Amino acid sequence: MRPAIPWGLLPLVCVGGAVGVTARHLLTLLAGEGAMVPVIALINVTGSLLLGVVAGACGARHARWRAFLGTGMLGGFTTYSAFAVQVAEALRGPQPLAAVAAALALLAVAVVAAAVGLAIGLRIAGRETRR
Repeated sequence: MRPAIPWGLLPLVCVGGAVGVTARHLLTLLAGEGAMVPVIALINVTGSLLLGVVAGACGARHARWRAFLGTGMLGGFTTYSAFAVQVAEALRGPQPLAAVAAALALLAVAVVAAAVGLAIGLRIAGRETRR
């Protein structure tokens, strides 16, 4: 049996997503076309860190905040699809191995950022972090 879908959280996810998408769009507009790759990388790493903080601080106890901030706002702010398209475009260029290496490096940095954020969030919530 599937668990019940918390439909009451959907408006929070939608509003949070609108805030996150708007913030990402404004940052990419301010950066301009030439700086798109580093801006998307910065957005994804920063979003990973902040999502870790939200997940650690909210846990399962604060479903509304996690839905708004985590799933909505940070889900809208970060952009895996733009990252994937940038990697796919780079793979067609003269240095496809460098594109793969850069993609793997960014993924590793984002995972480390998420782990650091989770540790920070757990500390904020007063819960012990595992080592």
